[in-house]
Amino acid sequence: LMNTDIITVRPDITIDTVLRYLRRHEEMPDTTDNIFVVTRKDRYIGLLPITRMLVSDPNIEVRDIMDTEVEAIEADLDDSEVANLFERHDWVSAPVINKQGRILGRITIDDVVDVIREDADHSLMRMAGLDEDEDTFAPVFKTSRRRAVWLGINLLTALLASFMIGLFQDTIEQVVALAILMPIVASMGGIAGSQALTLVIRGQALGHVERSNIAYLLNREVIVGAINGTLWALVVASIASWWFADMTIGFIIAIAMIINLVIAAISGTSLPVILKAIHIDPALAGGVILTTITDVVGFCAFLGLATLFYA
Repeated sequence: LMNTDIITVRPDITIDTVLRYLRRHEEMPDTTDNIFVVTRKDRYIGLLPITRMLVSDPNIEVRDIMDTEVEAIEADLDDSEVANLFERHDWVSAPVINKQGRILGRITIDDVVDVIREDADHSLMRMAGLDEDEDTFAPVFKTSRRRAVWLGINLLTALLASFMIGLFQDTIEQVVALAILMPIVASMGGIAGSQALTLVIRGQALGHVERSNIAYLLNREVIVGAINGTLWALVVASIASWWFADMTIGFIIAIAMIINLVIAAISGTSLPVILKAIHIDPALAGGVILTTITDVVGFCAFLGLATLFYA
């Protein structure tokens, strides 16, 4: 990320001296909003904002108007942490120092934008179950091999959901309407869970989701899931009761939807945190696991309640 194209000045020189020094340059480095103030041994001590320098008395010294509150970035800091710092402080550029505090260069906002774009591409590819280095025009067999792994995993989860449905085969044969309405329960849970999952993964990437606020986020998502579950349960229950002229099946699908949407909210919020804690990429595995949970819970809740009422 870092580039070494920087301008440094000493704190004990006047603004007039700085301006004369700048005029000796043919051009300023791109995205220059600050001049870095250093000691004679090149130790970083502060910033001299160009906008502040231009409106200051040329006879005062740099130390009188420089900003010493902006901390420098250490050279070995992870690029995602650098992006978080730029977002948090609205920086255009920032100095980079080594362990001894000596200035090495700077990072600019255009470099950080590249990092954010790469992270977004990474998350998008992972959520689709694709390799991060997947190329649009990669060879057929190479692409097929990479995708086959996650298709196989998805098949196993689908077989698990089908097995759960098979446990209620007798009930489905007795009430054919259950087979028609089953996908609604699973689909609504999957969408609700994906919303929570995406929110938390994005929050983790931006550094917004931490242990201190995950409990609040979980409680909020559960309440949102319960509210949306109740709202749409009433709508679907009304449609199902009218469609099949059976109030019981409307009641069953309503309860099943509320259960599945609440479980989906809990799963979607907690999965990224759990997966990250065990060093598994949430963007890679979260979607597959969440879909399995919402399918299994949705089918079991719907068909289990139907078995109790129609057995």
